[in-house]
Amino acid sequence: MLRLAFYGRVSTEDQQDPESSRAWQLHCSQQLIEPSGGRIVVEYFDCGHSRSLPWQRRPAASRLLAALRDPDRGFTAVVIGEPQRAFYGHQFSLTFPVLTHYGVQLWVPEVGGPVDPGSEAHDLVMTLFGGMSKGERTRIKTRVRAAMSAQTATEGRFLGGRPPYGYRLVDAGPHPHPGKAAIGARLHRLEPDPATAGVVARIFNLFLSGHGYYAIAEQLTAEGILSPAGYDRARNPHRPGPAWGKSAIRAILRNPRYTGYQVWGRQRRDEVLVDVDDVAAGHLTRMRWNEAGRWVWSTQPTHQPLVDTAAFRAVQARIATRSPRSSRTPRATSRPYLLRGRLRCALCQRRLQGQWIRAEAYYRCR
Repeated sequence: MLRLAFYGRVSTEDQQDPESSRAWQLHCSQQLIEPSGGRIVVEYFDCGHSRSLPWQRRPAASRLLAALRDPDRGFTAVVIGEPQRAFYGHQFSLTFPVLTHYGVQLWVPEVGGPVDPGSEAHDLVMTLFGGMSKGERTRIKTRVRAAMSAQTATEGRFLGGRPPYGYRLVDAGPHPHPGKAAIGARLHRLEPDPATAGVVARIFNLFLSGHGYYAIAEQLTAEGILSPAGYDRARNPHRPGPAWGKSAIRAILRNPRYTGYQVWGRQRRDEVLVDVDDVAAGHLTRMRWNEAGRWVWSTQPTHQPLVDTAAFRAVQARIATRSPRSSRTPRATSRPYLLRGRLRCALCQRRLQGQWIRAEAYYRCR
């Protein structure tokens, strides 16, 4: 009897239920191997991990690769229900030789059985599916971005996430997509929060009157006004303490949604190589800020503003003069902060920030 390991994958980008996705991938695998007397004895299924990650960085796939080294692993072949979900780009050409080295077959429905290491046709088919997987992911990203941009510009729709400090979410009716409405999905809109909306307007006024980030933060903390993290504890369990910080003040002053318009696209996801000397290690996703000219604004106001547009523009102009872009060259190597992430301020419970002074590491509260 042929004993096989099953490998499958589903991620949030696929917009599928993990259980149903696993079920149909497993079903396709079983249909392929049962006529040959095959039986699945162990399963490896990655849930919530992008197909762009190499196998070594997917939890289940990396465990499968590690199991290959064990002569008592209990299986002699691996079956995959859909190669597009398993292999992305050139991942097949990097993974299949490892299976072959340990004498483990790879079964896929598209070739009707095991992949033949000596068949150029099989190699071409699997390489083609890797390219199709990459193209499919690119198309999904393009469609999602285009849809969200249009929904912001033409409908002014709130697209999800936590509300900005000073607002709260209220129900705006059933979701316009019939499928999502059928499962109870609702739309939401922003409404001023009576407890915090006035604080936002005050921050803008203080900044325009000449106060800096630190001065505003210290004044609000001294008056016992909770910071965004302290006010919304449910969404910020990783940020203990009620004290205000410079970054929180700056984030509020930079948020254009306080003008009453819906804005999307302030940040983007960039993929950067993990190691420029080892392309096979894959990419990491980095969030980066877009230039203001690339933001997508709703054509009309969508919620009650907390500051007027003229005041917001005046604040942005003052911020631009206060914080010019640095022209310094980044350090080639990072400093060794041995206590990184281990120290907290006794007053506000925030993590201490490290600074290298005269060949020694010093830690202080932000």
